[in-house]
Amino acid sequence: MREVLDELLRWWRAGEPAGLATVVATFRSAPRAPGAAMLVGPHGAVVGSVSGGCVEGAVYELATTVIESGQPALARYGVSDDDAFAAGLTCGGVIDVFVERVDRGSWPWLSEVAGAVHEGRPVAIATVIEHPDAQRVGAHLLVWPEDAPEDAAGDACGGLGSARIDDAVADDARGLLAAGRSATLEYGPEGQRRGEGMRVFVNSFAPRPRMLVFGAIDFAAAVARIGSFLGYRVTVCDARPIFATPQRFPAADEVIVDWPHRYLAAEASAGRLDGRTVVAVLTHDPKFDVPLLEVALRLDLAYVGAMGSRRTHDDRLARLHEAGLTEDELARLSSPIGLDLGARTPEETAVSIAAEIIALRWGGRGGRLSTMDGAIHRTHTAARA
Repeated sequence: MREVLDELLRWWRAGEPAGLATVVATFRSAPRAPGAAMLVGPHGAVVGSVSGGCVEGAVYELATTVIESGQPALARYGVSDDDAFAAGLTCGGVIDVFVERVDRGSWPWLSEVAGAVHEGRPVAIATVIEHPDAQRVGAHLLVWPEDAPEDAAGDACGGLGSARIDDAVADDARGLLAAGRSATLEYGPEGQRRGEGMRVFVNSFAPRPRMLVFGAIDFAAAVARIGSFLGYRVTVCDARPIFATPQRFPAADEVIVDWPHRYLAAEASAGRLDGRTVVAVLTHDPKFDVPLLEVALRLDLAYVGAMGSRRTHDDRLARLHEAGLTEDELARLSSPIGLDLGARTPEETAVSIAAEIIALRWGGRGGRLSTMDGAIHRTHTAARA
């Protein structure tokens, strides 16, 4: 929903109701991940997408009905469904889409949620999407991190029908929120852990994952641009103030002048890194990259890549061995950095690095799709970041 939030908030403030369609579950080769959203607003305006164009027409019709009736609806679209096939979902996947009306009455807390998202404060919206009692469908609960300071988190809003349900869902939602994941959870009708009948979609709004780029060179500028495009909060760090300037890296969210290993260690100690953080070491200078990699490879990060030739890589490994890193720690290093795309320019190299990060995140093999069998889009599950 993040990609349609600004437009939704604008209509909400103007008192205009909107139909919000959200992907809540995917199966097989689904084109969009859980949390992808499409809005139908005033005068038939459409923002966002739930399927990359496959079923938008059918979802549009359902959303207009929901706006008029105020009754939420859960629909499944896939090639096994004749109606969905007619709508155009021919890519082989199945998606569950939950559609609800959004207005000041049904979402009184939208402004508070939007403020948290824009400020980078984590919050999750838990929504009942299926229940034996139809009156409970569409109920919401806002979930904030357990350790959120009182002045940073809003008051608890909404409720899913009982304290037992709220407690169970809030506990599970915080786990998803900590990992930056959205997913549909299943419970018994009264929140029983081992039960079925009630499905709750948890839409997590965690701060953007971080990309730390070390080395203020032309390749770093290209990596910063593609990192920002992919949704990362990008930091460029270099110990040389003459090179590490905001003017040279306009795509970066921040440019830091500090010794790379010292900055990374400080960020880790401050709790500002997590399992979604990616690190690109582009210095290819032992006095910078070896101390930096000593720190990085001992942290729980999503990706650590280092630029350099085969000779530089071998020399780097020898130095890291001498520094006491284990084989398991060294195995986490992607070096030379990137996939084999034949890249030459800084921009092409940035694409190569981004491709490797994406492949490692989703389990891709980096080959040509035209030479492979099987699904193009892997199923998104709660285990994915």
